[in-house]
Amino acid sequence: MESIPTKISPVLVVDDDDGLLLSIKATLVSAGMPEPALVSDSRRVMELLRSQKFTLVLLDIVMPHLGGMELLQQIKKEFPDIECVMVTALDEVKTAVQAIKFGAFDYLVKPLNSEKLIITLDRALERYNFRHELSLFEKRQSFSDLKAPSAFKDFVAEDEIMAVVFHQVEAMAPTDYSVIISGESGTGKELLSRIIHSLSNRSSGPFLPVNMAAFNESLFDDEFFGHVRGAYTGALKEKKGFFEAAQGGTLFLDEITELESSLQGKFLRVIQERELYRLGTTEARDIDVRIIAATNQDINEAVAKGHFRADLFYRLNRCHIEIPPLRERKGDILKLARHFLKAHAARIGRDIVAISPDLGDCLLKYPFPGNVRELENIIAGAVLLEKGKVLGLSSVRDTIPLPGASQPNNENLPSLADLEKEHIFRVLTETEGNRTRAAKILGIGLRTLQRKLKRLDEP
Repeated sequence: MESIPTKISPVLVVDDDDGLLLSIKATLVSAGMPEPALVSDSRRVMELLRSQKFTLVLLDIVMPHLGGMELLQQIKKEFPDIECVMVTALDEVKTAVQAIKFGAFDYLVKPLNSEKLIITLDRALERYNFRHELSLFEKRQSFSDLKAPSAFKDFVAEDEIMAVVFHQVEAMAPTDYSVIISGESGTGKELLSRIIHSLSNRSSGPFLPVNMAAFNESLFDDEFFGHVRGAYTGALKEKKGFFEAAQGGTLFLDEITELESSLQGKFLRVIQERELYRLGTTEARDIDVRIIAATNQDINEAVAKGHFRADLFYRLNRCHIEIPPLRERKGDILKLARHFLKAHAARIGRDIVAISPDLGDCLLKYPFPGNVRELENIIAGAVLLEKGKVLGLSSVRDTIPLPGASQPNNENLPSLADLEKEHIFRVLTETEGNRTRAAKILGIGLRTLQRKLKRLDEP
């Protein structure tokens, strides 16, 4: 069977079952989608793709003559931009992972659910358009081309490498794709995720940040899925889990690679089925959240080593943003330093109006292993020590190597935790132990300061 609409269609459906082809066509047309092209002989696909501009192929895995996996590889090799959705009769993790590894957007299991079919194809077409738009942005690399520059006002940047990142954010924010943001600690992954949320169609919904490293198996189910009253001893009232608390909004999962392997399957199921069960009940609850995950590790390496499930990775990695470290964004260093100087000088009432040229040169040469967070700690500590109106080199003598001084080995550089500890104690000294005032200067809540001090006191 072969049916090609007279009007150009973006969708090509390939299956050796004529009845299924006609059923899929009826489903798509009834949902308001363009009439798809249909073909039952997989050997005809490449010729059709060369002669017509299809953007999406729905492809059965098991077919005579030319199997779906082999055809998928041929398509992605010659037409890498075309999105492919695979159809399989067996719900096997190995098959699904292999399909996505070869470049498939997603996979569906027979018998096909009409609603899930429409949603999947809509998202695949949306991603094609998104990637096309993003490729245009990457060529421009200009802050002046941003559609909503005010959304990025809290992310201080002027290095052109960050213009690319901001354009990525603008392109993917209106979609509902899950996103992985990677970058070293202190680069601003949570701040960027908040910007994505603010630019999305979910901006009126909640934004809920969760640190995945904080959960073991005993805490995970209750915190993420919630419970009903009486689910266990002490469950005196019902409780929403993180998924329900973020309903209609965005769930930000920091340090996603720290999630224990035994819990990754549970997490995958909720994302895949978009439903969950609270502890103590068999009643399914629909979930409507967008997932943004962040990691400071190489997640591809974690997948390769078996530490992170490949199928969960592919579900989360619809879009990927990498924030470069501060040492690769030298155009941002002095702008950020002046930003932090203004903020911290105002916070403690110091009249410091500029950064000396020699300190500026020192900052530009420093590698900032702790990135933007470390730079802020350095400037905040320097503001406390500076007695004049210009922030000078002497004010950072305890935190970064000075020009002309013997350069320490990397092993002797202070860690970010050490810098934070030193800065907290320096502020407490300045405030004569007044924790309320110290917390205000540090820009954190009093309870947060108390928790940090308790942790510092622990052996």
